[in-house]
Amino acid sequence: MTEQTPRTMAGDLTALIARVVVGVVFIAHGLPKATDLQGTAAGFEAMGIPLPQFAALLGAGIEVGAGAALIVGFALPVAGVLLALMMGNAYYFVHVGDPLVGGFELALVMAVAALALGFSGGRFAVDSVMPWGRRRVRSEDKATVHAA
Repeated sequence: MTEQTPRTMAGDLTALIARVVVGVVFIAHGLPKATDLQGTAAGFEAMGIPLPQFAALLGAGIEVGAGAALIVGFALPVAGVLLALMMGNAYYFVHVGDPLVGGFELALVMAVAALALGFSGGRFAVDSVMPWGRRRVRSEDKATVHAA
């Protein structure tokens, strides 16, 4: 790996901070679902979500599991897409017709942030030491050397 410039170091550090913050928010929303699956399923059923018990388990698992994956930087594209899909479902089943402000802005921001971080999580991620991440890091290093 080549030496990082202050600019790339700052980008990797801010990606780490963003991943941690966004991941913590997803976990904070998923843990109550996980600790009260029956209550979550009842709420989902009232909202018209199909298969509410399965949806409660799946939703809690994705928010907690993919939120944790986002924090440590593991399987980032998968985590980002799953979390964005969760927020898409939150919009569809809860916020359709709501205004942006005071309505669906949190779901929108969380979806876009998870998706963006899933595909640009920085080098301070477990993915960067995995075989799929090392290939990407090497090709980025070569592109930096050729550009210089």
